[in-house]
Amino acid sequence: MNLGPLEIGLIILAVLLLFGYKKLPDASRSLGRSLRIFKGEMKGMKDDGTPSATRPVVVPGEVDLEAVRLDEQARAAEAHAAEARARADAARASVSDPIR
Repeated sequence: MNLGPLEIGLIILAVLLLFGYKKLPDASRSLGRSLRIFKGEMKGMKDDGTPSATRPVVVPGEVDLEAVRLDEQARAAEAHAAEARARADAARASVSDPIR
């Protein structure tokens, strides 16, 4: 089965029409990550004969969403604590200075 330049061009045009040019970079990035994970799993199975389901697969350049979520929660807790300290300081100041 030989594909000539016309057939390849038609395939590329069909893909662009189906997915749109804005979604293609995200789709190709996702496909690349999936292939890297699959490749790592296959290598792990060849090395020790079992899948690496117990340990997370680390893909370079990928964001750890759990760490991001925990970081956001920590920042929100710090902001809440700072606001509580400011209210406590304001309450102490109003009690110690009754002229206000």
